[in-house]
Amino acid sequence: MLFRALLSLLKKSGKENSLDDVYEKCKQQMRLPATEMVNEVKTLYDLFTEEQISDEVAQLVKDESVRADVQIIFQTIDDLHRACPNHLGDWYFSGNYPTPGGNKVVNRAFMNFMEGKDVRAYS
Repeated sequence: MLFRALLSLLKKSGKENSLDDVYEKCKQQMRLPATEMVNEVKTLYDLFTEEQISDEVAQLVKDESVRADVQIIFQTIDDLHRACPNHLGDWYFSGNYPTPGGNKVVNRAFMNFMEGKDVRAYS
């Protein structure tokens, strides 16, 4: 849902060309050794605040029949670390993957999305 919200925000803000820019960067990453790869997709999320993304998720999940205001509240990464001090595996939420393979998978998954491929990003 967060990715759908991101796509919606990119469209609303006229920043859809950022998708193509990140796609090209992901393709360039695939030429590097896994140990040198970085998560290029994170740069798309950096274009918006956590609040903007949360608000957009709320708009996407709200059914037309719902008259009440809907708000989606996500715990921050810092609060997650405080709540689980001995478990700092936040890569699913932050995109900070602890292994080079994680960066390769996220970049490949984004490339598959851009290319319209419905296949696994990892082998």
